[in-house]
Amino acid sequence: MKHSKRILVSIIAVAGIIYFLSVSDFSARQEEKNTQPVNNTIKPTNLDTGIHVGKLAPDFTLKGLDGKEYRLEDFKGKKVMVNFWASWCPPCRNEMPDMQRFYEDKDIVILAVNLTDTERKAEDVQQFAKEYKLSFPILLDKDGKVSENYQIKPIPTTYLIDSKGYIHYKAFGAMSYELMIQEFEKMK
Repeated sequence: MKHSKRILVSIIAVAGIIYFLSVSDFSARQEEKNTQPVNNTIKPTNLDTGIHVGKLAPDFTLKGLDGKEYRLEDFKGKKVMVNFWASWCPPCRNEMPDMQRFYEDKDIVILAVNLTDTERKAEDVQQFAKEYKLSFPILLDKDGKVSENYQIKPIPTTYLIDSKGYIHYKAFGAMSYELMIQEFEKMK
């Protein structure tokens, strides 16, 4: 019984120390935060921006296979599909014919962001686009910054973005033509 009391007292003591340290650390961080100088030249970030459904899609600019620069922000007012893919990815290969069909059938902008930094050769992207007869813009994420910003893990990953720039739908893995149409019809 004495041994159990000592263990209980020790556990309570350790819990108290942990609580005290966490409260002290939080207070110190708050105090440090409150003493930071305010820099009015920095534009505040939009808290509504993010990579989840209901958030404003983060803007990006990438060069396409056609040599043009594409900026997501330039397509506000239109429904947009942003698809992250690579030529070596089997599910990406499977969904490309459906994406091309979707692009031809519906009034949607498709920005196919190639994870160029993961490709074996840069020519693989051009060959892929030619093989699948893709007519929508193929964007080259050469340094991986856009895919990093969107936290792309599995590919393909697809975002359907409404005309106001908000993420309506996010898909991990290949999307079928039917699913593309279904989610497109729900968008504003």
